Amino acid sequence: MRCVTVNAPSGSYEVRIGAGLLESLGAGVRACTGAKRCAVIAGENVFPLYGERALGSLRSAGLETASLVFPAGEATKCLRRYGELLEFLAANRFTRSDCVVALGGGVTGDLSGFAAATYQRGIACVQVPTTLLAAVDSSVGGKTAIDLPQGKNQVGAFYQPALVLCDTDTLNTLPGRELRAGFAEVVKYAVLGDRALFEKLRKDDIEPGEVIETCVRRKAEIVAEDERDTGRRRLLNLGHTFGHAVESRSAYALLHGEAVAVGMAMICRAACAEGLLAPDDRDAVIALLRAFGLPTETAYSADELYDALLLDKKISGGRLHLIVPRAIGSCDILPLTAEEAYKWLEAGLR
Repeated sequence: MRCVTVNAPSGSYEVRIGAGLLESLGAGVRACTGAKRCAVIAGENVFPLYGERALGSLRSAGLETASLVFPAGEATKCLRRYGELLEFLAANRFTRSDCVVALGGGVTGDLSGFAAATYQRGIACVQVPTTLLAAVDSSVGGKTAIDLPQGKNQVGAFYQPALVLCDTDTLNTLPGRELRAGFAEVVKYAVLGDRALFEKLRKDDIEPGEVIETCVRRKAEIVAEDERDTGRRRLLNLGHTFGHAVESRSAYALLHGEAVAVGMAMICRAACAEGLLAPDDRDAVIALLRAFGLPTETAYSADELYDALLLDKKISGGRLHLIVPRAIGSCDILPLTAEEAYKWLEAGLR
């Protein structure tokens, strides 16, 4: 088993990575939360695969359990489902001494984490990611949120989990498209600050546990320094500013990772056009994304994406902080006005 400790200012916790870890869920929950009751929250695509195993592990450790299954997909991250989850916890008389277990991908983790952050002003949450994207990124760092019709992740909270348990065996049942989407976030971490990881990905020298640990360690370092996303943590938004606009315009027909891949390709093209990124590095990033079967272009116009961009929650004080690659392994935070961002959008589409 691999283990990474996240030392966030609001609390420390472990990210455990390895095969067969789902069987240790109950013991992990008892040790890290002290809870006696657990609510397992999962999507309809994940629960049939791992729900009973998770419940069995919890019960074997002496915990009482209840479970709630939601429809799969980004549409579940909404006010209605959030309200249903809160009502489920209340109807089953869960208290602040109990625990929520988020079993699934980023949607389940975001929704369950936000419910845990707000139910009775905070109940322990354990993240059990079953997708590559959730394992390397969304399950770690404490960002929880739901969407509004106007935009993605518009309502949320910073709320660190008590434990992240990543059973790499769950990746074996992941649909190919979901697995490919997860590699967009892996490429992101490589472009941000790990040229060695980038070269491993190019050579297809990949071991899931090692890749997940590498990404989680990099994120843990950043979260320890900037938990609430006001400084260096903004770097983790590489590809996300344009990517979220593409994702929103597609009405979430694109998976999050697919949209991030498009966003990364766009920002690399724009940075190259501005003379900030060498053409060879631009081409290498785009080629690697394509090698993983990820999209790198969009048919949406700059005007269409600009409307979505204006709803970006990262706009503060009239300025948007765009994450710009200067070389593979090095990125800068570039504050732009909305009007300046439009020019970058245009350059990214060329």
